[in-house]
Amino acid sequence: MDMRELTIRKRLGVGKGNAKRLRRAGEVPAILYGGAEPVNIAVAPRDIYRLVHGHEGSTQLLKVSFPDSAESRMVIIRDIQYDPVSENLVHVDLQEVAMDRAIQVSVAVHHVGEAIGVKDTFGILEMILREVQVSCLPGNIPAVLEADVSGLNIGEVLTVKDLKVPEGVRILNDMNQAVATVAPPAAEEVAGPAATTEVAPTAAEPEVLTERKPKEEPEAEDKKGKKKE
Repeated sequence: MDMRELTIRKRLGVGKGNAKRLRRAGEVPAILYGGAEPVNIAVAPRDIYRLVHGHEGSTQLLKVSFPDSAESRMVIIRDIQYDPVSENLVHVDLQEVAMDRAIQVSVAVHHVGEAIGVKDTFGILEMILREVQVSCLPGNIPAVLEADVSGLNIGEVLTVKDLKVPEGVRILNDMNQAVATVAPPAAEEVAGPAATTEVAPTAAEPEVLTERKPKEEPEAEDKKGKKKE
């Protein structure tokens, strides 16, 4: 496997105040354990980001060294803590390992190939398990385990026992645990005819005609005020 390196620095102070000063200086507190006694150290966040980028879910073997020193140790990154609000790195746990002693670590699972159920019948590939626990020597930690999904039809399941495992690596998960499956394609909604509401025609109300009586003209009077007969 590819050996990656990390430079670490011993730190003397502990506590929140010291941690804040470290972060202002561009470092974060960390601890190295697994040896004779735990060692408080400091690491650069950019170095940790560089190491874990593209390797999420997998455990990496690292060679760590101290500046201006020939001392080096073989370690794995056991835990990384991030601030829940800012998502900035706040702490790192490194575990020293012996190269001749098996350890338990997590390894990412990546699918390879195109499932028949996806290619031919437009099913949907669902990855159920993203990582597994394995036991192996530190030098045998695989970068990823491949899940070949090319033979999956709709409704079929790939399990842990179907994963390709390198020699010297033992998976600790249940062998029948589901890793991937192909689900049926999403049903398309068929739009029905738009519902129309027919309004019954309303009978026209008959027009009411009001007969107007002719205006009666006043009878003509003669000059003496008498009505003409």
